[in-house]
Amino acid sequence: MPTLHEIARTMVSDRRGILAADESVGTMSKRLEGVGVEPTEENRRRYRELLLTTAGLSDSISGAILSDETFRQELSDGTTFPAALAERGVLAGIKVDTGATPLAGAPDEKITEGLDGLRGRLEEYVDLGASFTKWRAVFSIGDGLPSARAIHANAHALARYAGLCQEAGLVPIVEPEVVMDGDHSLEACRRVTTTVLRAVFTELGLMEVRLDGIVLKPNMVVAGGGCAQQPAASEVAQSTVDTLRETVPPGVPGIAFLSGGQSPEEATANLAAMQEITPLPWELTYSFGRALVGPALETWQGSDDGWAAAQKALSERAVANASVR
Repeated sequence: MPTLHEIARTMVSDRRGILAADESVGTMSKRLEGVGVEPTEENRRRYRELLLTTAGLSDSISGAILSDETFRQELSDGTTFPAALAERGVLAGIKVDTGATPLAGAPDEKITEGLDGLRGRLEEYVDLGASFTKWRAVFSIGDGLPSARAIHANAHALARYAGLCQEAGLVPIVEPEVVMDGDHSLEACRRVTTTVLRAVFTELGLMEVRLDGIVLKPNMVVAGGGCAQQPAASEVAQSTVDTLRETVPPGVPGIAFLSGGQSPEEATANLAAMQEITPLPWELTYSFGRALVGPALETWQGSDDGWAAAQKALSERAVANASVR
């Protein structure tokens, strides 16, 4: 059986990324409706089958993060999704948080829930074929935000989650996301991202989480979507790498960036620019959701006639991101 470190290394090495196909039922239903597809359980299953049966997926994708619903579903031929991924040389991951809710006493901020009963759920996911997990904490930039309260609460929850996952033999993806909503500057994003990452690694240390058995999934350091001055890819890359050098211990095997609302082209360009900066102690790769699968969903639109073209669109985006070095 591979060790936590071996699994983590597999997840971030050989230029491959991690496909984030773990949208909640509500989020996935809205995305289906957005392209004119009825948001039924069967259509959610069909869409995930389209993604995960794309030919040659393992050439560019090391693992796929699924939601609880998808993890328990089957392909049209009766193969479970985790088993289908294993057959294709792709690791199966599962999102284990239950979503973000308002933080007590701080209505403009959120805390991610899901720790209650997590140990038992992790045992079940191992039996179902999971190799890794994901938990997302979200931080907003604004007037006085994020607060020290929100940073500490979410960093502590991430560390408790990571410890439970490693206890169960699963590699935790640790995802602290500073969102790009707002009109903040690149420098403001860098300051907040630095503070958040320092807090996360402090809490991971207190929980004695093995850093060589995790994958970090942070935001890139970008300006807010409403900022009048949008930085070039080279500026994003340098600010992001400088922030990581200040905050992320070299023992972490790799960093798989989220796309955070960037367009597919922007996310790929920013990742490519980061990988031009050497030497770095960690592997840099991607764990994109919409920036990876958005073109496939728009191409498919629920039609069997669009199946092959949609898989081609996904493959092209995956190859583009895996080949940026």
